[in-house]
Amino acid sequence: MLSLWVLICGCKPATPPATAGTNTAAAPSRDQFISGRVIFKGEAPPPRNLLLDAMCGKLHTNAVTEADYRVGEANGLADVFVHLQGVPEGVGTTPEGEAPLLDQQGCLYTPKVFGVLVNQKFKIRNSDALMHNVHAVPKANSEFNFAQPIKGQVNEKAFSKPEVLLRIKCDVHQWMNAYVGVVPHKFFAVTDEKGQFRLPGGLPAGKYTIDAVHPKAGRVSQEITVVAGANQPVELTLSPR
Repeated sequence: MLSLWVLICGCKPATPPATAGTNTAAAPSRDQFISGRVIFKGEAPPPRNLLLDAMCGKLHTNAVTEADYRVGEANGLADVFVHLQGVPEGVGTTPEGEAPLLDQQGCLYTPKVFGVLVNQKFKIRNSDALMHNVHAVPKANSEFNFAQPIKGQVNEKAFSKPEVLLRIKCDVHQWMNAYVGVVPHKFFAVTDEKGQFRLPGGLPAGKYTIDAVHPKAGRVSQEITVVAGANQPVELTLSPR
């Protein structure tokens, strides 16, 4: 069972609420944001040992394991991509910070889950002294598949259409998988090891759908209303697959 708790925080109460069923881009506040926590309810399967080949095995001194559900403190669930639907067109379309980086370290992708804006360039790096290939297998976007044989090699890619979640794999090393959420705005985040997340500020008041997607547990969504100066807890549940 997966549970999502969301805090709607509006720290400037001067903005009036939007008309029911509509969003307005008239006066977004940088101090108005959505934060929360994703909780795992149920029994998570134990981590499994990865059967690395000889080359990858030399990069590790201990056995390598992978967990389908990374459950941390107080049952917080990591690696959940949280984003909003219903954001007004043109709002939050400028990326914040540096370009995202998908790295390959010890024959593992890091991070496991990340997000980008539509048409935002992101970097893919090989930090291992052996060859990887990077194979995107989307449903809505164009597929790509290229080799990175050199340690430190960096390539840039972008996706032109929204898609959540899009799988990236390595055909050389079958256990390597990463997942990317491609959305048309900046109002997204990935939960940390405590299951916590915070979406960027600048969201207009109004009605939205908050979507939480996990590579194994699937998707849960619910309507929320963002009102400046008000806090609103939201709880969502789904059954892990």
